[in-house]
This record gives sequence, C-alpha cells and structure tokens, in this order.
Amino acid sequence: MADMNTRIIFMGSPDFALPTLRLLAAHYSLVGVVTQPDKPAGRGRVLTSPPVKLLAQELGLPVIHPLRLRESEAMAQLHAWQPDLIVVAAFGKILRPAVLDLPRFGCINVHASLLPRWRGAAPIQTAILHGDAEAGITIMRMDPGVDTGLVLSQRALPILSEDTAGTLSAKLAELGAQLLIDTLPGYLSGTILPQPQGNAEPTYAPMLKKEDGQLDFARPAEELARRVRAFNPWPGAFILWDGQILKVHHAHAVGAGPGPAPTPGARLVHQDLPAIAASQGLLVLDEVQPAGKKPMPGKVFLQGAKNWAKMG
Repeated sequence: MADMNTRIIFMGSPDFALPTLRLLAAHYSLVGVVTQPDKPAGRGRVLTSPPVKLLAQELGLPVIHPLRLRESEAMAQLHAWQPDLIVVAAFGKILRPAVLDLPRFGCINVHASLLPRWRGAAPIQTAILHGDAEAGITIMRMDPGVDTGLVLSQRALPILSEDTAGTLSAKLAELGAQLLIDTLPGYLSGTILPQPQGNAEPTYAPMLKKEDGQLDFARPAEELARRVRAFNPWPGAFILWDGQILKVHHAHAVGAGPGPAPTPGARLVHQDLPAIAASQGLLVLDEVQPAGKKPMPGKVFLQGAKNWAKMG
C-alpha cells in the first residue's frame, strides 16, 4: 500500500539507482530527487544527464543536480522539501552531518554488498575480483563514516560463474529496490531497529581507475579471468597489442597442458582462439575489441591478426 504521508528525498545517479527510484515513487511521496550534474560522455564529449535525472523528469519529480551538496542553494532546497527521510542509492558523494541530520528518520543507503564486507565505492567489482561465492544488498542507516552505519536488513544472492559486474549490478539493483520497499514500513513504524554491522573484519572496495583494467600476466589465469568479468563493462580489461589497446570483454582460464610452461605474456592459439600465457595456466580470449573496431569473437579476431602467434 502506498504511503503518501512520509516525505522522501531520493539521491542517486547511475543505472543501479533506477529500480529503487521507480519503486519508491510507486509506494511513497517523493518530494525531490538529487543527482549528479550533467557530464561530457562518449567520443564527442556530449553533455549527458545521469540516468536518475532522466527517470525523475519522466516521473514528473522535482530534481536538482548541484556540483556540491553543501552549496547554499542546494541546502536551501533540501530544507524547503522538509524530508522525513532521505534514501540514497549510488549517489557518488559523501553526505555531511548537515544532510545526515536533516530528516527525522535520517538517511538510508542501498549498498551493494553484505556489510561489513566491501565497504566503499566498487563493492560489486571487488566481490567478483576476489572470487566471492555471493554478493548482496545492505539497507543501512548512514553515519559520517564510509559504509559504517547501522544495518536495517540484508539479502544475499549467489555470484554465478558467468556473472560480470554488469549482469551482477543489474540483479543487485532489482534486489536492492525490493529489499528497501520490504524494509521501510518496519523501519518507519519502529519495528525494525538499526543493528550494528556483523563481527566480521571489514574489507574495503576502493574506487576503480581506468588503468586498473590492464591485465598483468604475472598473475594466475584464473585471477585474470575474474578480473575480465569484474571490469566488464567498466573500466574494461585490456592488453597492449601492436602498440594499441586491445579490449578483452570475455575470457576464460585453462590449464597450460603438458610440457614446459610458456613464458607469462606469450601469445598462443588455443582451440582456434587467441590465448596468453599467465603465471599459471592460459587466459583464452573469447571476445575482444581492437582499437577503433567493434567487439568480435576471438576466432574472428584471429583471422585478421595473422601475427598473433604461431600455431601451437
């Protein structure tokens, strides 16, 4: 049943936040949306709005996109909206005490990990990178720390062997929206009380940089295959080949087979697919994207890359 008495501000930016915004708007009175400013994107550096701004406009919701939340105009608008609660999902900015303390029910975050595991900016990618068996969502009452707040609810899902950061993010976005809607009535009525995070040692998922995508063949092939999945779609895994970047969209690891192990970094052909020797095993490139071209199957790439390696 929709609750139109609780005044809620939503803060979010990327695609991950869209299911939460959509469900919140269907169940509660959203008095305003805060998102990131438009940014140049793509080759043409065209000024592009965040997905949350576009959906907010589609839903007919008031939206602001300040450069900094502490700007006097932004703070004045937050006060004018008189929120009972602020809901945050992948907003991308730290909330200061002046914002955290504004609503009587505080600020609630939809965080894409099972806290205290993977606090920080890139929990989905980091869970895949470390070979975790499961990922999940934590609904958390925010405090001034980075993902250190009290927990309202958690829900897990398995990480499948074929999951990329993109596919897992889409699943977690839907899970997070549903868990929030399942949790809010109990929280607002006082039957769900915030609890400390579990006793496990906290781990951290720092923000990713473009250069993190470069594959290091001094590492085992299994780890590199996870890295390809974790960095798809961003920042994207890549190698340098013929002086240019070769993006690796999909890859898998295999054993090196009998005989002397090839030198890490050596280019080979494995079952008609391009492969590269790692410190343990081979990384087989299933789908790649040469500079200036569209993604293509590894087999198709090999047909044009005659100097990839000698058959063997």
